[in-house]
Amino acid sequence: MSALNDPAVVGREYSDESRLAHRESVHEHATGASPRDVVFDAVAESDPGLLLEVGCGRGELAERMARRLDARVVGLDQSERMVELTAQRGVETVAGDVEDMPFRDGIFDVVVAAWMLFHANDLDRALREIRRVLRYGGRLVAATNSRRSFHELWDLVGYEPQYPFDAENGEWALLRQFTSVERRDVRGTVTFPDREAARAYVANGIVTRHLADNLPFFHGPLVCSRHVVVFVAEP
Repeated sequence: MSALNDPAVVGREYSDESRLAHRESVHEHATGASPRDVVFDAVAESDPGLLLEVGCGRGELAERMARRLDARVVGLDQSERMVELTAQRGVETVAGDVEDMPFRDGIFDVVVAAWMLFHANDLDRALREIRRVLRYGGRLVAATNSRRSFHELWDLVGYEPQYPFDAENGEWALLRQFTSVERRDVRGTVTFPDREAARAYVANGIVTRHLADNLPFFHGPLVCSRHVVVFVAEP
């Protein structure tokens, strides 16, 4: 088991939004296409009437979908704090586990899992549950990172990312439960203006915070490559 899908670690991490907010903030001035836009477009093109976001986090994406799509949006998260934050955005939100969801079979047109499947303690069980709640002809839209994303930073601190669900292994995991899987690669860069900004990012990571002081001193910005994959899977 990785720390990323250890229920105790995940529970502690998302009991508070501060570290998540910091990690997400570094992408505000990234170059290249927005992975969130790619996720949104993959959802919108299927014209859903009822959609579910599992692991909705702070609710930004769920709110965007609720506002811009002619659809009923439901968010689900294990964290009571994340449920609270998403509900504050006016999105119907339920506390629950992606591995045992409180929904009937075949009711959602789309399920969105954005940067959360690597947190599933039992990935196959989570994917079976997602498939169960999808209607015939529905789709899963799942976003995750590549192990090589931010490698310029991780090489400096001596870290080799290993995700239980990532750009490298995600397609095979999905094909165990879904009939067809399409991948949409999104590439760009993220720039840290100085060492302190880069160190803060490492220190706010779920599994990297102990490596923050390994970052050597450097002058000037650090440009890191970013690689995200959005998978579109259908039963």
